[in-house]
Amino acid sequence: MNAPTKLGSASAELLSILDTQRAAFKAEGPVQLQTRIDRIDRCIAMLVDHQDAICAAIDQDFSCRTKPVSQMMDIMNSIGSLKHVKKNIKKWMKAEKRSAPIPMNLLGAKAHVHYQPKGVVGIMTPWNVPVNMIFSPLADVLGAGNRAMVKPSEYTPNTAELMKKLFSEYFEESEIAVVTGGPEVGAAFSALPLDHLIFTGAGSIGRMVLKSAAENMVPVTLELGGKSPVIVSDSADIDQAAEGIITGKAMNGGQICVSPDYVFVPQSRIEAFIHRCKEVIREQYPTVANNPDFVACINERHFNRVKAYIDEAAENGTRIIPLCPEGEDWSSVEAHKIPLHLFVDPDDSLKCMQDEIFGAILNIKPYTDVQDAIDFINERERPLALYYFGKDKDEQAKVIAQTISGGVSVNTIAMHVACDDMPFGGVGSSGMGNYRGRDGFRTFSHARSVFQQGFVDIAKLAGTLPPYGEKIAKMLNSQIKK
Repeated sequence: MNAPTKLGSASAELLSILDTQRAAFKAEGPVQLQTRIDRIDRCIAMLVDHQDAICAAIDQDFSCRTKPVSQMMDIMNSIGSLKHVKKNIKKWMKAEKRSAPIPMNLLGAKAHVHYQPKGVVGIMTPWNVPVNMIFSPLADVLGAGNRAMVKPSEYTPNTAELMKKLFSEYFEESEIAVVTGGPEVGAAFSALPLDHLIFTGAGSIGRMVLKSAAENMVPVTLELGGKSPVIVSDSADIDQAAEGIITGKAMNGGQICVSPDYVFVPQSRIEAFIHRCKEVIREQYPTVANNPDFVACINERHFNRVKAYIDEAAENGTRIIPLCPEGEDWSSVEAHKIPLHLFVDPDDSLKCMQDEIFGAILNIKPYTDVQDAIDFINERERPLALYYFGKDKDEQAKVIAQTISGGVSVNTIAMHVACDDMPFGGVGSSGMGNYRGRDGFRTFSHARSVFQQGFVDIAKLAGTLPPYGEKIAKMLNSQIKK
């Protein structure tokens, strides 16, 4: 009975903020270059000046996420995106010249595309990289000249509250506002009549966000993750491939939307691959349970979810290889830390092969013909990322050409996401739309076509005005032909 009241209260507060931002946007008029740069500079200053507090808040939310991890994933990457936009925004803002049709272009007509800010953009962020997932899209939003409302995940409450406090110190509410709260606030947020909404998170929630936004015809960008596959070619250096894959998989405890989920390894090289995986973990994480460098599951619910995959696989006789010192006890639910586990050739009916893992499990699938791996990938929902390790350029080209994914990295994990000059986004069930850099600037801008008539009224000259006669018949016949 209380849900409608809560939703109504949240909606009223959010609508008030939206009205304030929209009024300020209208009053400001065209958003000048220096204003956009100033807002980006304030974001950079916030991150640099308060990095210790930000890292501490993230560590508190995860119960174990060491400072260097948060500095790399949340602080450094955010500043990189902000600086990239700042460096390029002047040229992005310029009107683009387009071709006016013949013969109007010969008679003085001109065509341009003007990129205008949309107004107020909503940003709904996940818990796994709680700061970067605010600033990565925000860099593009501010670069495009918009104002922003941000709804962080309730799973990282300390980080969310710190972000709310810091943004209120560096920005007026009419520029950027952070709102916190649980599902009822999220539902009210997605129902706002925003000018654009970007959501990053689970596909199940993304569907609800999309449906809610559709009520107000709000354009939506969705980044939803998925089961990202890896193909290790027979031409690959198996040691290098295993090192790259395990390093990427262990990052953030496997809690990354582009984390490798299952990896195809040539049947004859499975044991060599596993051997190197064990070595890499020993080199990077000599222990797991009490190692601050290995990130914990975000909470007990996710600990139990990932552990359930392990239990189900074990019950079904799957070969499971925990990558941690033998006998190390990681069973503490309170610590909610799970070492990386290799599942060797799990049955496709198991949940580990059906759900997005979003945790420290890597499925290993043996293969003998790369076409079989390609077919397996194509029979499933389109992933957010796809990875190829190998030296065979023809095979690499075949894999890229015959599969569809949000993005691809070759001989590395997740580096396509780190390229600010490339679009980032999903396809199909892994998302829609994209952002980052120039592509993000365009996502959060309205591309406005502007046509300027030349010195001759071509319509009148061509006889296309009524009453119609022989002249227009000749003109149409000259144009409508093979």
